[in-house]
Amino acid sequence: MHPRDILLGAQAAASMLPVCDHYSGVESRMRKSLQLQAEMSEEFSTCVFDVTLDCEDGAPVGGETEHAALVTELALSAPPGARVGVRVHPVDHPAFAADVAQIAGKAGARLSHIMIPKVESVDDVALAEKALLSAHPAGLPLHVLIESPAAVQRAFDIAAHPRVQSLSFGLMDFVSAHAGAIPAEGMGINGQFSHPLVLRAKLEIASAAHAFGKVPSHCVVTEFNDTEAMRMAAGRAAREFGYTRMWSIHPSQIRPILAAFAPDEAQIETAAAILLAAAQADWAPISFANALHDRASYRHFWYVLERAHATGRALPSEVARWF
Repeated sequence: MHPRDILLGAQAAASMLPVCDHYSGVESRMRKSLQLQAEMSEEFSTCVFDVTLDCEDGAPVGGETEHAALVTELALSAPPGARVGVRVHPVDHPAFAADVAQIAGKAGARLSHIMIPKVESVDDVALAEKALLSAHPAGLPLHVLIESPAAVQRAFDIAAHPRVQSLSFGLMDFVSAHAGAIPAEGMGINGQFSHPLVLRAKLEIASAAHAFGKVPSHCVVTEFNDTEAMRMAAGRAAREFGYTRMWSIHPSQIRPILAAFAPDEAQIETAAAILLAAAQADWAPISFANALHDRASYRHFWYVLERAHATGRALPSEVARWF
């Protein structure tokens, strides 16, 4: 039997997504993002980041209809195997219904997900799902953006909705929603990892996502010219805050995110050795390096291999056959 069939039971994550979600909304940047995705997919032999085409911040005021048509055309023209999502307007925006009808109605079969911004409650998710299924009855995963203190408080209810695949933290709007109570530094590279209210929000969202097998996606780093800051933020998001995915807003941020979220060579070798020994023992408990392992730890090491594959890391030939 395949390790997925043996190890991924009721407590397993529902899905594995690329660790990077790259956003662009200007036409030239959207086209370049799709081209870069194709080039890096060839380089890594797998699609290592999603491209999310942005209607919320990308559409000029008064030009929402034209922008939705452009996004539809780009999604339809993406090459086979591309992972393309779309961020539509919030459910209370006048353009929301038209966005979904146009984009999901015409290009739903080519999309990997739809991102719903400014989700305040599970009722917003229900409204989004209703619009989605009306336009595209086959349905799509919904990714939701949590951007206010009230939404953070309801994160567990939102994560429980079966249509939701991923929860993202909207740092900038979250800080702004506090009416100056969080200083502007809370939106920066240092403040977002030190202000208590921001840290609490990050942990609540990650915890809610994991409670229901969903993917927590870490917020943006606006200092896109600071490569070291990007590496630090991505590394802390992955190691300390439980995030398994992160937003990119500039092409230069994609590779640092991949590197931060990928397991290193030693972790891959250990995971492969433990799982090969487990398979040899028909998945019964084993002793490895003077430590006991069973299916609980096997599941962890399987996720290490899945993350390695998703980030384009080389796998030992003995376990590569599982992918």
